[in-house]
Amino acid sequence: MENSFTESPLSKSRRQFLLNTGMGLGSAALASLVPQVGAATGRSGCHHRPRAKRVIFLFMAGAPSQLDLFDYKPDLHKLFKTELPKSISQGQRVTAMTKGQKQLVVPSKFKFSQQGKSGLWMSELLPHLSTVADDLCMIHSLNTNAINHDPGKTSFCTGSEIPGKPSMGSWLSYGLGSLNKNLPDYVVMPSARWSGKVNVQALYARLWGSGFLPSQHQGTSFQSTGDPVLFLSNPTGVSASVRRRMLDTLDEVNRKHFSEVGDPEIQTTISQQEMAFRMQSSVPELTDVSKEPKEVLEMYGPEVNKPGSYASNCLLARRMAERDVRFIQLFHRGWDHHTRLPENIQGQCNDVDQATTGLLKDLKMRGLLEDTLVVFAGEFGRTVYGQGNITPENYGRDHHPRCFSGWMAGGGVKGGMSFGKTDDFSYNVVEDPVHVRDLHATMLHLLGLDHNRLIFPHQGLDQKLTGVDPARVVKEIIA
Repeated sequence: MENSFTESPLSKSRRQFLLNTGMGLGSAALASLVPQVGAATGRSGCHHRPRAKRVIFLFMAGAPSQLDLFDYKPDLHKLFKTELPKSISQGQRVTAMTKGQKQLVVPSKFKFSQQGKSGLWMSELLPHLSTVADDLCMIHSLNTNAINHDPGKTSFCTGSEIPGKPSMGSWLSYGLGSLNKNLPDYVVMPSARWSGKVNVQALYARLWGSGFLPSQHQGTSFQSTGDPVLFLSNPTGVSASVRRRMLDTLDEVNRKHFSEVGDPEIQTTISQQEMAFRMQSSVPELTDVSKEPKEVLEMYGPEVNKPGSYASNCLLARRMAERDVRFIQLFHRGWDHHTRLPENIQGQCNDVDQATTGLLKDLKMRGLLEDTLVVFAGEFGRTVYGQGNITPENYGRDHHPRCFSGWMAGGGVKGGMSFGKTDDFSYNVVEDPVHVRDLHATMLHLLGLDHNRLIFPHQGLDQKLTGVDPARVVKEIIA
C-alpha cells in the first residue's frame, strides 16, 4: 500500500496554537509597525448616519487645571487660603500627596474674559484659542473614576483602568474599517517641548494598543527623528525592486501556508507587508511640508518646523485628515502641575494655544472641520485647593477626577456652547455630568456607531469601549 501522510485535525490545532502564541510573535511585531484594517475593501459598520468621518484627539497628558483655563470662578479671590468647606469636599477621596493636609482654597491668578458671539469664558492663557470660541463646545462637567495618572490615561484611552483593553482608535478601526489604502488607519504622535516643564510622565504603547482586537487595529506611533515610522526605510544595499521581489516571494509562501492551515493572521500579515511597501512612498510624502504655504505655516506658530513639536504634529494631523487617516491622536505631556503651576502652565499653553487654533482654522478653511471631530482633554482635572508654598502668584494643584473641562469642535457638535456646570469651587458637578464613558459613547455616535452594538466577544463577555456600566450619548451637544 502506498504510504501517504494526511495532516490530522489535532496537528492543525497544535500548529494554530503555536502560530497564535510564541511562533506568532513575528506577525504581531509586524502589525505594530504597519497596522492596516482588513476592512479596507469597503466594509462599513455604521449603525446610523455619521456626522464625522475621522477624529483628531488632542490629549493633554498630566491633567490641565480647568480652574486656570476654562472653568471661571470669579468669587474665589475672596476665599484665598480659607479652608475648603466640608459641605463641598464631602469626605471625597484625595491623593496621598495631600491626604491629611489642610485644603486651602487658591483662586486662579489669571484673568478670564468672555469671547466670541457665544460669550464663552476663556483664560488669558489662551489668547489664540479665544478667537475661535464660537467653534468650541466646552464641556465643564467631565468626570472620571481614576485619581492617579496611569489609570486615568488608561481609562480615557481605552475605557478601562485595567491595562490591556483596546484603545479608542482601535475600536474605530475595527468597527468602521479604513478610509485609505496607503497610510495607517490610526496614528499617534507624542510631544513634550517646553524646557521648564516638570513631571513629564512616560507614555505606554498600550494606550494605543489593540488589546484583544486583531493586532491590525492598533495605532502606529510616528517618531520625531529618523524614519517617521520605525524600520520604514530599506536596509542598506536593498533597493525598492529587491524589496518588491522579496515581498512577492513572501506573498507566495504565505498564501500557500494559509491554504494549508487557514490561520487568518497569515492574511493579515500579507496585507500589512503590502501596506509597509506602500508606506515607503506615502509616509515621506505625508511628512514633507516643504510645499505648505508660508501663511499656513504661520498659523501654527514658530515651532511648526521643529520635528516632534506639538505645532509640527498639529500640522501633520491636518495633512493626515486630508488623506483620510481615521483616528489621529496627539499626546502633549507636561501638564502635571503640583508646584509652580502659574509658570509651568504658561509654558504648556505657549506650546499648544496657537498650534491648536491653527489646526482648527486650517481644517475649517479646507472644509474638513465639518466631518472631523476634534477633542481636547486631559485624564482628569486639578483641585481648587493648593499644594506647595502657596502665594497668590505661586501655587500648585492636586489631581481631581470629580470634575474637569474639555472641549469638542467640528464633526457634528454645536459650536459656541457651554455644557455642564460645577459648583462655586469647581469641585463637584452640579448640572449635566459627562463621564468619560459618556464622552466615548458620544464620539462613537458622531461617527455612526452605537456604543452598545460595537462589541467583540472576549473572555465570555461582549466587550465594548464603554464597558459594563451605563453610558449615554450626550445628545444636547449634537448639532
